[in-house]
Amino acid sequence: MPLALLALAVGAFGLGTTEFVMMGLLPDVADDLHISIPTAGHLVSAYALGVVIGAPLLAALTARMPRRTVLISLMALFVAGNALSALAPTYDWLLAARFLSGLPHGAFFGVGAVVATNLVAPERKARSVSLMFMGLTVANIAGVPVATLMGQHLGWRATFLGVSLIGVAAMAAVALLIRGADAPAPVSGLRGELTALRSLPVWLALATTVVGFGALFSAYSYITPMLTDSAGYADSDVTLLLALFGVGATAGNLVGGRLADHAMRGTLFGGLASMVAVLLLFPVLMHAQWSAALAVTLLGVAAFITGSPLQLMVMERAAAGPSLASSANQAAFNLANAGGAWIGGVALAAGFGVTSPSLAGAALAVLGLGVASVAFAVDRRRDVPSTGRERVVASHVPEPVEPVHS
Repeated sequence: MPLALLALAVGAFGLGTTEFVMMGLLPDVADDLHISIPTAGHLVSAYALGVVIGAPLLAALTARMPRRTVLISLMALFVAGNALSALAPTYDWLLAARFLSGLPHGAFFGVGAVVATNLVAPERKARSVSLMFMGLTVANIAGVPVATLMGQHLGWRATFLGVSLIGVAAMAAVALLIRGADAPAPVSGLRGELTALRSLPVWLALATTVVGFGALFSAYSYITPMLTDSAGYADSDVTLLLALFGVGATAGNLVGGRLADHAMRGTLFGGLASMVAVLLLFPVLMHAQWSAALAVTLLGVAAFITGSPLQLMVMERAAAGPSLASSANQAAFNLANAGGAWIGGVALAAGFGVTSPSLAGAALAVLGLGVASVAFAVDRRRDVPSTGRERVVASHVPEPVEPVHS
């Protein structure tokens, strides 16, 4: 695999760290800015809102720019957002800075996924996407815990300054390791990107992401009370257990990328079916500490097996202009986060028990299987390739010049 994928993984590591670290810093931020913890929780929502708005908007605005330039510019915006977060004098300023930090998130992953597939041979495209996403999953193992400890001992502002430095390192890595030939400007431009989004298969693929990952977040959003109230863990143990989720997510991501290069449909269906099984077993597994730890790990594996297939599925169905659709898939991921958490909360509020969000998640995973089945049925009717190595993600209209590096 090309070393240039490391540059994308470094950027993904920084984005993943700043996205999830706020959960661990909420008490410190609330105390320092003299606000309540529920009010501080809006800082998490502000970042997610930035992702949802910024992913399609920035991908559209940069549609004709060389993708190497786009990636560097997005990381520069990321650095600025985190630096402003560290310097924010009030809660309102921090809220705005968190929104700014979220704007480049989806576009970086979307454009980065297109660049990653241009760096490798057609039979390794899913694997290349999984290696970029590995930066995100590793952030849950190392980046978030270390950044949280930094914030607790040096102050939460130091955390965001540290994340800014990761962004600077990512900018340097992209500039040094990704050449212009690896990330040319798309010929299709904004019109081609928008035309690709008008396709029914693209929207079905995006819907699969929303429902499939909604299943994950229905349970994961309430994993702490499950671990403490049902499995009997102490609050201090939760951070380590969440790192186990990151380990499982990293393993699932790498396995999913490798399998999807051979059978994308089978990998996607297998991942969703595995999620159904794991979530249905959650109420049983949460009765003992050892099995609860196993459940958290297996949830990470099952959920992230589907990550690379879903990203590639969207890109293939928007082959004439994949950057915008690929970025929109990241917005769909964050909609899944919000929607899944809401559905899990409804199950809790209805009094079905502390593990009931996992059963709601299992129902969403079943729905995800249904949406994916419809998507592939539409593909067959339209003669869209869905499996095998003949798949090619076109990032720009071929021209009679030097071939794209692979």
